[in-house]
Amino acid sequence: MATNWGSLLQDEQQLEELARQAVDRALAEGVLLRTSQEPTSSEVVSYAPFTLFPSLVPSALLEQAYAVQMDFNLLVDAVSQNTAFLEQTLSSTIKQDDFTARLFDIHKQVLKEGIAQTVFLGLNRSDYMFQRSTDGSPALKQIEINTISASFGGLASRTPAVHRHVLSVLSKTKEAGKILSNNPSKGLALGIAKAWELYGSTNALVLLIAQEKERNIFDQRAIENELLARNIHVIRRTFEDISEKGSLDQDRRLFVDGQEIAVVYFRDGYMPRQYSLQNWEARLLLERSCAAKCPDIATQLAGTKKVQQELSRPGMLEMLLPGQPEAVARLRATFAGLYSLDMGEEGDQAIAKALAAPSRFVLKPQREGGGNNLYGEEMVQALKQLKDSEERASYILMEKIEPEPFENCLLRPGSPAQVVQCISELGIFGVYVRQEKTLVMNKHVGHLLRTKAIEHADGGVAAGVAVLDNPYPV
Repeated sequence: MATNWGSLLQDEQQLEELARQAVDRALAEGVLLRTSQEPTSSEVVSYAPFTLFPSLVPSALLEQAYAVQMDFNLLVDAVSQNTAFLEQTLSSTIKQDDFTARLFDIHKQVLKEGIAQTVFLGLNRSDYMFQRSTDGSPALKQIEINTISASFGGLASRTPAVHRHVLSVLSKTKEAGKILSNNPSKGLALGIAKAWELYGSTNALVLLIAQEKERNIFDQRAIENELLARNIHVIRRTFEDISEKGSLDQDRRLFVDGQEIAVVYFRDGYMPRQYSLQNWEARLLLERSCAAKCPDIATQLAGTKKVQQELSRPGMLEMLLPGQPEAVARLRATFAGLYSLDMGEEGDQAIAKALAAPSRFVLKPQREGGGNNLYGEEMVQALKQLKDSEERASYILMEKIEPEPFENCLLRPGSPAQVVQCISELGIFGVYVRQEKTLVMNKHVGHLLRTKAIEHADGGVAAGVAVLDNPYPV
């Protein structure tokens, strides 16, 4: 895929002028982050990093990613309801990974007491890269699915106007018209609104579990504002606030500061360092309540790397989605090679494979938030250390996806505009709502394209590596 911005990327003077215009437009559109110096205040803000030009994406792959999203929604929902599958799949992982074990403990406690919630809400984002095939054609391959705190739906709604502006400044109005409209925050809010409505109490609120230091607040506010437009009020609280002011009544209805909560939307709670003992207790309290959690604990577990790896085993999709061969085929077409590292012959073989050809694999722990995966020499050292240890069961091995690099210009606060070799990652946002056993909503609601310089192996926008982008369909 040759870029058709090639000649534009050579003219340094023009790039600098375009970058100034693009940054001003991004600020005007609300493509914003709080600064790392002042993460708790919106007094001083900066633009979120983005590409100067939209990046080329094959239309067929974009359409494929959209077409399979509702299947992924069904799959995540099916996994979350299959206690035996989750228990069996995570049995070796929870012995070695304390974080997954604690989540699983809450899952078991809630099952034992009886699940109080009747409305289930999934807001997820399935992420892909475009694998370069031997014949040069790209193929869509899934990196992961994020089932908790899937972010950037708000800012992704704001970036198309910026790229249209850049192309319009260059008098490329036809090209500007090809940039897709995209409004994930509206669709994500639609899911929350549906769950709120099904909860059935007009005075109840939506509780957003927020981090104390949240640079990405404007992304979240976009969803809050969509809800407020529907007259649904959102309160933002931390886990600490919940342990101090949260309570359940005898029907396990959740109250915070005396106000009833219909939906709990987590934008925190996906990494070990986000939990103190007090926070774990707060999570358990929320989980025991009859409020719709996004996600409930089983759905968070359904998003683990270990589950992803087990789903790629022959027969697993058929077992979870019986009588749906077309959905199974669409899902399986996006799977990259995934390998278990559990103790035993299968795990030994996977390790031997990776040590023999390290450039072809990536080692993944059960972690979200970017910046956790190991590549190349780092992976080799880790595998040599883990080889004879039970601890290896807390990782999975994945075939490394090798996209075709391309040139774009990355804009970051405090850095000069730089033209670099890049690769992109495409995310599709999915929303589903289930009441008891009935699925009442299942849809895709938009996309997110993130682009990074090829020297950065791992990490997203929040991790400070990737920048926001838009697909230019070709």
